[in-house]
Amino acid sequence: MQDYIEFQKFAKHLSDISGEVIKKYFRSKVSVNQKKDNSPVTVADKKAEELMREAILKNYPDHGIIGEEFDEHEGKSKYKWVLDPIDGTKSFICGMVNFGTLIALLRNGKPILGVFNQPILNEFLLGDNHSAYLNQKKVTIRKCEMLSDAVLLTTDHLNIEKYQDANKFDSLIHKVNFYRGWGDCYGYYLLSTGFVDIMIDPIMSFWDIAAIVPIVKGAGGKITDYHGNDPLKGNSIIAASPLLHSQVIKELNP
Repeated sequence: MQDYIEFQKFAKHLSDISGEVIKKYFRSKVSVNQKKDNSPVTVADKKAEELMREAILKNYPDHGIIGEEFDEHEGKSKYKWVLDPIDGTKSFICGMVNFGTLIALLRNGKPILGVFNQPILNEFLLGDNHSAYLNQKKVTIRKCEMLSDAVLLTTDHLNIEKYQDANKFDSLIHKVNFYRGWGDCYGYYLLSTGFVDIMIDPIMSFWDIAAIVPIVKGAGGKITDYHGNDPLKGNSIIAASPLLHSQVIKELNP
């Protein structure tokens, strides 16, 4: 238990130091480079991850590290940190606030701690699979039982037709109350804090997923891949209240 409290405090420290870097570059002219997968990366992404890596290696030299921007550090411990310095880089580049830093701590390959940090809005959301707290105040998903009452979010509508069944997704859109594209990690933040009801991503990387799982579960939500399976073994996400999740899975899959 003592170690867990220590890891929570350290995750907050990682959020603070990465956030200071990100704030310096937000809504400023930063050069943008394209990675091999054609996704954008900025100096803010790289510097923020570098600082977090340095802090981890200084305080826990035996821990492993998986990060979006640099090679994996294997480590010798059962613990491994997963870092996405800016999830939603496209939004960050455009001056939008629906981005954040994602930090997860794995124990024997399973996430026991997940953090979403939005440094511009000072929103620090932490989940441990059992509970979730926004700036130390407990949060939960809202109880929505019917698709007709639900708010649905996704990150990029074009990715639906690229990676999943676009016709089924379009059918789902017409069955919910309303649909918006406030996605990336901020969509899961809105879900976990009780403002929206369904968040869907048809394609994701492990560093996008690892922190989100204990947050959504901690807030009382259900999270799987697009087909209802273990999200940590997949490359997509459907997250919703338990009452809605099975309905969404049924709508999107044959």
